[in-house]
Amino acid sequence: MQRSRNDIWVGLFVMLGAAAVLFLALQSANLLTLSFQARYRVSAKFDNIGGLKPQAAVKSAGVVVGRVESIAFDDKSFQARVTLALDNRYAFPKDSSLKILTSGLLGEQYIGIEAGADDKNLAAGDTLTSTQSAVVLENLIGQFLYSKAADGGSDTGGGSSKK
Repeated sequence: MQRSRNDIWVGLFVMLGAAAVLFLALQSANLLTLSFQARYRVSAKFDNIGGLKPQAAVKSAGVVVGRVESIAFDDKSFQARVTLALDNRYAFPKDSSLKILTSGLLGEQYIGIEAGADDKNLAAGDTLTSTQSAVVLENLIGQFLYSKAADGGSDTGGGSSKK
């Protein structure tokens, strides 16, 4: 009888530990967010979202003010439509702009909000039109190599020839 009671307590302790490890794993991978704040949803269209993922942070001045709720492809404008869930306690002007930024050199991507100067604030269902797409490292490298090749091809030796 005593042994089975100990087995039950050990089993409960192991299950509690496994649940805690699962919770921490989901939380650190941004697959689970526990926020009891009321949120409003706004959307924006980007030409290129790079590696942006759902549940990525939405930051303003370095403070997390919301999360990316969903990402979809708009087959009429051929752009990515990103839906953001912003906390109700943060109000942004309607003319605010969005940028896709990267944490560090090769870190995860997030959306940065730069507040505008409009008198009216964003409301649920609004669409932000001022957006800046993600900087794709491969495109930058390609542009750099192409510009270097163009510079090298147009150079004829640089000096004057003496006869």
